Amino acid sequence: MEMNQVEKPKQRSKLRKKLGKEYFCLKEKMKWVQGKEKLAKTRKESPLDYIAISHKSFLLRKLKDVDMYLQHNKVTNLRLALNKINGVIIEPGETFSLWQMVGRPTKAKGYLEGMTLSNGEVTKGTGGGLCQLGNLIYWMTIHTPLTITKRWRHSYDVFPDVNRKIPFGSGATLSYNYIDLQIKNNTEQAFQINLWLDKTHLNGAICTNEMLQSSYEVAERNHLFKQQWWGGYTRHNEIWRTINHLESGEVSEELVTENHAIMMYNPLLE
Repeated sequence: MEMNQVEKPKQRSKLRKKLGKEYFCLKEKMKWVQGKEKLAKTRKESPLDYIAISHKSFLLRKLKDVDMYLQHNKVTNLRLALNKINGVIIEPGETFSLWQMVGRPTKAKGYLEGMTLSNGEVTKGTGGGLCQLGNLIYWMTIHTPLTITKRWRHSYDVFPDVNRKIPFGSGATLSYNYIDLQIKNNTEQAFQINLWLDKTHLNGAICTNEMLQSSYEVAERNHLFKQQWWGGYTRHNEIWRTINHLESGEVSEELVTENHAIMMYNPLLE
């Protein structure tokens, strides 16, 4: 396929979507049971000594055609998920799986109806809004030596940029359980994910037991909008990180990911 060319999305029946989702959920659960990856499970209430990176994002955003009650419900959903993750230690050789720790978000567990996205359309679903958690953890992780082993990019750009603080495509979408965010610790030191809510923000920090020997800067390159042959618009960019090796003074660069998303608005209009 030509670079930056995106195929027109295929329409599938609700039954096929549901059966397909359950098939992939079962497949992912079997991986957990087989235990090929050593999963991070230990949690510690007090943070480790050194903060590698911290970040925060607004909880309540006014979005076009989205009822605010879905945003408020999202806060409840985030609080429930944070209670399962906060303080998790990722020891050397271990892998953090967000869904393995959070579990399936259901009404019985207290999860509420929140905003979800389906084929680029705003919908409602139990546990909706947890993508904000995936976005935060992913953004922090790419500022550390931890390795992202599973991440799904957002395939649709639904809302125009409003006060965007980080580059487009710097997050990770989530859907229980196979559309997961997984992070492996290939270093020789322990890392810890700390998460908390205040009145206005979802807050996070990745801490470690030793000072990092490198610092990280993340930025986008080659950002563009493109009209596809089938009439729609798409958005593209690359996320790169610059690694400053503190001891040697050397600087290196890495391509983190490429993003290709179908736009649900016309980029030529205000």
